[in-house]
Amino acid sequence: MSERPRKIEITDPVEITVDGQTVTAQSGELLIEACERAGAYVPRFCYHPRMEPVGMCRMCLVEVDTGRGPALQPSCMLPVTPGMAVDTTGEKVAKAQDGVLEFLLANHPLDCPVCDKGGECPLQDQTVAYGPGESRFVEEKRHYTKPIPISETVYLDRERCILCDRCTRFAKEVAGDPLIHFAERGAQTEVATFPGEPFSSYFSGNTVQICPVGALTAKPYRFKARPWDLEESESTCTGCSVGCRVTVQSSRNEVLRFQGVDSDPVNWSWLCDKGRFGFEAGNSEDRLGEPLLRDGGELRPARWSDALTAAASALKGADADRVAVLGGARLTNEGQLAWARLAKSVVGTDHVDAQLGDGLPAEVVLDLPGATIDEVCAPGGTVLYLGPDPKEELPVLHLRLRHAAVNDRVKIVSVSPVATGLSEFAAADVHPRPGETAVLVAALFGGDVPSDGVAGVPAEQVLAARELLSGAQDLKVVVGRQNLAESAAVMVDAVAAVRAAVPTATFLPALRRANVRGALEAGLAPGRLPGRATLEAPGSWKDAWGSLPKSVGRDAEGILTAAAAGRIDVLVLLGADPLSDFPDRDLAAKALDAAGTVISVDPFVNASAARAADVVLAAAAFGEVAGTTTSLEGRVTTLAQQVTPPGTARADWLLAVELADRLGTDTKVATAEDLWAQMVEGSAAHAGASTEALADEANVDGVLLALDGSGFTAPAATQVPPQNSYSLRLVVNRSLYDHGTLLSHCPSSAPLSREATLVLGPADAESIAVTTGSPVKVTAQRATITAVATVVDSVPRGTAVLHHNLADADADGVDPGRIVIAGEPVTEIRVEAG
Repeated sequence: MSERPRKIEITDPVEITVDGQTVTAQSGELLIEACERAGAYVPRFCYHPRMEPVGMCRMCLVEVDTGRGPALQPSCMLPVTPGMAVDTTGEKVAKAQDGVLEFLLANHPLDCPVCDKGGECPLQDQTVAYGPGESRFVEEKRHYTKPIPISETVYLDRERCILCDRCTRFAKEVAGDPLIHFAERGAQTEVATFPGEPFSSYFSGNTVQICPVGALTAKPYRFKARPWDLEESESTCTGCSVGCRVTVQSSRNEVLRFQGVDSDPVNWSWLCDKGRFGFEAGNSEDRLGEPLLRDGGELRPARWSDALTAAASALKGADADRVAVLGGARLTNEGQLAWARLAKSVVGTDHVDAQLGDGLPAEVVLDLPGATIDEVCAPGGTVLYLGPDPKEELPVLHLRLRHAAVNDRVKIVSVSPVATGLSEFAAADVHPRPGETAVLVAALFGGDVPSDGVAGVPAEQVLAARELLSGAQDLKVVVGRQNLAESAAVMVDAVAAVRAAVPTATFLPALRRANVRGALEAGLAPGRLPGRATLEAPGSWKDAWGSLPKSVGRDAEGILTAAAAGRIDVLVLLGADPLSDFPDRDLAAKALDAAGTVISVDPFVNASAARAADVVLAAAAFGEVAGTTTSLEGRVTTLAQQVTPPGTARADWLLAVELADRLGTDTKVATAEDLWAQMVEGSAAHAGASTEALADEANVDGVLLALDGSGFTAPAATQVPPQNSYSLRLVVNRSLYDHGTLLSHCPSSAPLSREATLVLGPADAESIAVTTGSPVKVTAQRATITAVATVVDSVPRGTAVLHHNLADADADGVDPGRIVIAGEPVTEIRVEAG
């Protein structure tokens, strides 16, 4: 299930003969692919459809006649030509395959029952199908020390390696992390890492999946099960918003492995390691299997009837304007719709926000003409990248963009306050001062450029980037939050500048949270209703739901500000942890402490729940509830229930339905399918994404929602004060491995979280006489913190960088949340040697 044949569009047909049958192929297509589509499978080890062929293993030898007589040739290296005649099953081919396998097995261990690849090993399968019945080699096989941990999650058994070059090619060609390669020569050739340098790639787990033998194994899965023990379902990864397709594999009601599925428009079978090994969180001993109630200052187990009664009583007894809901991006689409109805119709509050001050307004995500990942990465295109570091926040999107730039002539103009993973292969990489992105974007499309540059970017760089954009016929823009220490309005202004200059531009929102687009589509945002309806224009939802809020509510910042001022009586946290995730941790702490009743709906007791929750409703996690999810590009895909939740934990949608029932509203919902049917019926954008359509094999990669939005209205420009010459402007960005609730419950990945430091450029570090490792004092408007400095060339002068959520919520570490003030256009700091 994890492998699908690539979709080949035949625009220049060529006729060839395969095993006596006439076959139509695409001109230039590799022979091995054409044969496979014709039903003639050619065995292979080194060939992979997503990497350049190298012809290493010779297992794919076939007899080919191009008019000069038949000859054995590697089908993975040979493009088809008109009239080519191919024999994939003849006597010469069979003898060649037999010989290749005999040599591969000369030193390969024959201990398949104990090998972690046993039962799903191409070498094992092909030996049975094409190889010798016994070996003529009786000599002692080679032995190596094993296993060798080449990273925190990947182990290497050198004696099993057949030198297919798959892992090394992936690291270099696909991931751009050439940290493993062949060492030594001849019979001593082996896969190795650089001395003292582990294979510290965000994508190392992919090498385990594509390894055709048991040479590379994953620490979290190693010796946990065999393929015949596993049950699997195809689903969608919810580690971020890219929407990578995966198979979820389980045994004895425990998820044991995720494998990437080759979804052509999305992830090409690749997964980041955070997503691949994220299943460990679901198996954590800290999972909630029952609800909790606070009693005497402590959270204690309770009966479901008592917990639901307490939650319903709090909601029923509060004025609608004093009830707020934060979160929901982690839920399924069905859960989001159920909670949107509970909040906006049953309770009557519009103080609802699925984002935690780290995203973009709903109108930027939903009301702009949309672009898909495939459209952004289309060969020969031009992309203006205004998003966060994709390697840290949206890793597989990073792989797609990297491939587009390196292989498909896509020109990427990257605009960000500091260098990102895109910088090395972007056609232009410019770094405006924090808060001044919109000023630079406007300059990229016209107007005079002062000799001293724009927004801190030298004039020559501005003009070079402008030249790249000037010839763009179909501009694609990727937009997201680049800096949590500046207001979201800064990026909204940048979007407005693009719209003013290029009205035909289309946009791909680069938001990190898994189903944040689905949450906005379901109405979990101020002023929004499902299907992109609004309170001013509710469409059919007024009749379907009966009552709606009378005015637009507060966003996350407004909710927390009101709570801190004592104006929120009930605060519901839907899989949300504002103490860890909201950029202004000081405001989040005050809000949690001052809110009346805090209800947490979560698979874990997160930092916010531990501090302030009065009721904790144990929720099912990924793999434990079926439904749908929506990716950043608006692609609706399915989620599979593979195992049952621990204890009596319940699906999020079911909790909302039960609370609505206790509050006197019959939602007429008995299953998740009922909720999705309501969404499809009430939303024109979702009309083509019915349960039946999603189950259709033609939609195996999901269904795209309508992306032709045109309702965006540019707001008034944000006023950013001039930079103080004695200060630095702060950039707060995310790391792939942080102290998030789920990641902290993954034993294999949690240790990969980096140490929190203040990152400076060489010029600023020299001006205050500090080097890497020096203690520094960081003073801001609100507070002063101490940190250790890291000096790198990628940070421009006048800018300093801190990473979000690398310090524990209850510690006094290097925490940008203590100095960032929500709503401020920029955050200025003073840095001194400590």
